[in-house]
Amino acid sequence: MLRLNLIFICIFFTQFSAAAKVSDQTAGPRLNNGKLYKYSYAAEVLLDRAKGTAEESTGYRISTSVNVNLVWRNPSNKDEQLIKILMSDVKIENVNKRDDKRNIFLGSSAKSILGKDNLAALEKPLILHLNFGKVKSLYSCQKEHAVITNIKRGLVSLFQLQLSSGRGEEEDVSGKCKVNYQSRQNQVTRIKELDSCKTADTGFTSHSKVLGVSSKSTSATVFTLEEGFIKSAHSEENHLLSLNVRQAIAAKIVSKQMLQLVKIEAGPKETAGKEVKSIIKTLDPKYVSIPLAAETVKSECKGCPTLWEHWQSASKEFEPKSLSNATAARNFLSLIQTMRKARKEEILQVLRSSSSSVLPPLVDAVTSTQTSASLEAILEFLDFSDEEGLVLQERFLYACGFASHPNEEMLKALMGIQNGKISSNDIKESVVIIMGALVRKLCQKGGCELPAVVETKKLILEGPDSTEVESEIKMYLLALKNALLPEAVPLLTKYSESGSGPISSISIAALQKYDVSLITEEVKKTLNRIYHQNHRVHEKTVRTAAADLIFSSNPTYMEVKNLMLSIGSLPHEMNKYMLSKVQDILHFEMPASKVVRQVMRDMIAYNYDRFSKVGSSSAFSGYITRDPDMTATYSLDILYSGSGILRRSNMDIMTFSKDTQLHASQVVIEAQGLESLIAATADEGEEDLESFSGMSAVLFDVQLRPVTFFKGYSDLMSKMFTATGEPINVVKGLILLVDHSQVIQLQSGLRASAEFQGGLAIDISGGMEFSLWYRESKTSVNNKGAMVVTGNVTVDMDFVRAGVEVSFETEAALDFITTVKFSEYPFLVCMQMEKAQFPFRQFLTKYESLPSGKHYISRKGRSEIVPGSEFPLHQENSNMCKKVFSEGSGW
Repeated sequence: MLRLNLIFICIFFTQFSAAAKVSDQTAGPRLNNGKLYKYSYAAEVLLDRAKGTAEESTGYRISTSVNVNLVWRNPSNKDEQLIKILMSDVKIENVNKRDDKRNIFLGSSAKSILGKDNLAALEKPLILHLNFGKVKSLYSCQKEHAVITNIKRGLVSLFQLQLSSGRGEEEDVSGKCKVNYQSRQNQVTRIKELDSCKTADTGFTSHSKVLGVSSKSTSATVFTLEEGFIKSAHSEENHLLSLNVRQAIAAKIVSKQMLQLVKIEAGPKETAGKEVKSIIKTLDPKYVSIPLAAETVKSECKGCPTLWEHWQSASKEFEPKSLSNATAARNFLSLIQTMRKARKEEILQVLRSSSSSVLPPLVDAVTSTQTSASLEAILEFLDFSDEEGLVLQERFLYACGFASHPNEEMLKALMGIQNGKISSNDIKESVVIIMGALVRKLCQKGGCELPAVVETKKLILEGPDSTEVESEIKMYLLALKNALLPEAVPLLTKYSESGSGPISSISIAALQKYDVSLITEEVKKTLNRIYHQNHRVHEKTVRTAAADLIFSSNPTYMEVKNLMLSIGSLPHEMNKYMLSKVQDILHFEMPASKVVRQVMRDMIAYNYDRFSKVGSSSAFSGYITRDPDMTATYSLDILYSGSGILRRSNMDIMTFSKDTQLHASQVVIEAQGLESLIAATADEGEEDLESFSGMSAVLFDVQLRPVTFFKGYSDLMSKMFTATGEPINVVKGLILLVDHSQVIQLQSGLRASAEFQGGLAIDISGGMEFSLWYRESKTSVNNKGAMVVTGNVTVDMDFVRAGVEVSFETEAALDFITTVKFSEYPFLVCMQMEKAQFPFRQFLTKYESLPSGKHYISRKGRSEIVPGSEFPLHQENSNMCKKVFSEGSGW
């Protein structure tokens, strides 16, 4: 008996579950047979800046009458229906009222705007196959313009709904999206999660989130029902796109759909039949099934200049004398846009016909275009076996390193160059170093297993151990610094301790760029051995770099205590540097500050004798800017030799936004073996160092090939007597910093395209000068740049175009100068970090246009002068500068 009861209960619950499942599915709207539902329909789009009002927006409205009737209903399933939708009386007009002079739609009709054939196609009926409120398929006529079909799909999206609350996934013109239905009485609200929509369209964005674009999107449709069918549907979709580092550079899209039942009349009777296919054939044999998701619309730029015409009008702005202003950066961006539509032959024509003076920035633009055509053109144009083309070759390589969205094709191109004939060792080094940068960017996008990436990883990981030539070892280590491969940490750790001074410095600098989680206990043991010289003597630059990394890698109490206990037993200037580093950690509230304060409670580690050491070396950090969008910091670390000659100067600028950081720039100037110039004694472990001075730069997370000022005593003497006093250029060119392209499929069937681009014209130079007569030295790092960022959002229906552009531009300079007087000890050191006043201009442009040539443009702008300033350093430096300049200088 118990067994029979259990069987009965199981059967009952199975039937109940099946019944519940069916009842959920039946929650869909139904049309009545023999009725014609007459609706008014409007779809509009508004574009503006983020804080603009609806009245100020640009855009347009499409309005039409819509007739809906039931064609067929499945006899065995009342919720499976074929519905006929027919549009008529189409109008296209301004979304806001304008006077006649600014109304481009005045005197125009839908026929004159769309064309006779397209209007006829729009007014042809569409058959909708509904099942339980979900669209199963659409049937339309063949060979319609994609825009016309998409508008129909947009209307169909308002006829798809379920009557019960719940979550799920639906497919409509926006693609496959997650939706949430909320039902109460005769009203249903559909919330569409636009971030979940899967479409065929893909865009691209900058590799760094700091330089990227954020978007916020919402979509809600409110349905009211009457007698089981739709009385009204009101949909609003909002998209806000903003630049991460400056949220004021933002544009918004508001898309609305309004469907309202006007009246119900007597209409045609439903067609009898059992199968959908046979019913469709009966209606019209020309009907074909079409996908629910929107078709890609390839709009052609009508009346736009060719690449050749564009270059002819803009080439003068690329002359060297014009490259330091914002106009050059703006023209750089517009040239890239034109090149992205150009063929290889067109790009080659421009390259081959241009004068040598404009070729370097032109190479920047072609490489930054990042299309297959542009890459093929530049590779055919450049000859890496030609010694006379070194400047253009390096500009190409640097532009590859700064590429916003590189692909495997670009990495393969560099692999081909590396395996081919290269006339210059400098270019050979740059190729390998930049390959490391591309590996990092491709891995960030999930491409670590691409064949070219795997091969390049193998090359740079095995490279250091495959050669005994110091310059080649440094080349591979710099490539690993760019690549930031987790598997390279043990190799970098090994070379940190076992290599020569320069090799150890590069290895530790590479480890400093890794996330703290990858700095293992084994790595920290090695760094402590280097600093405390447990196995062998190391140069001061290597020891201080090891100390910096220990401090920044979650140090333990004992690690910090041992570092602080060493102060007092180090060379004079290293004592002062370490003391200044500890003070900077406390002043700037770095992560290690908590442990440092704990150690300072111990009077053995923290006392007057230890913390009163004199010297000129220093470490100081400060803020360049702090606001809700972005924070930028600077740090200046200066280490001198005991004789008063600069050993290493390190200036870092970091930017932080959206919980991520970007190493905006790093300029390191190093010198060694110069004590003989002033008959001084070298520090311990540095007695046999060759005379050398050089500069290394990191720009936007990309390590560039280091530059040598001089190497060897004879080279030093030669350059001292022939020196002009002019700084040596390290980086000069045009960089595509911000590069974001996105297609936004609106529920109305219209499509918006968003393009954000930022161009930087940059010039970084540095120099080191000596005056034996005045016993002074001077090092300088000069940063000059002009930046332009534009955000352009357009809704182009191919027949009507509306858009908004937000942009800003600025030109600025930042100089870091260190003056040293080593005629006495402790020698006098004055550091200056100066920002000159600079202009800041912001623009807003709104536009609309028709194929007939009628257009409307509104432009607004504002500008301001940002005052210059000198960034604060520690008080000791201020006192020293007063003394230096009060005594006069020999420069």
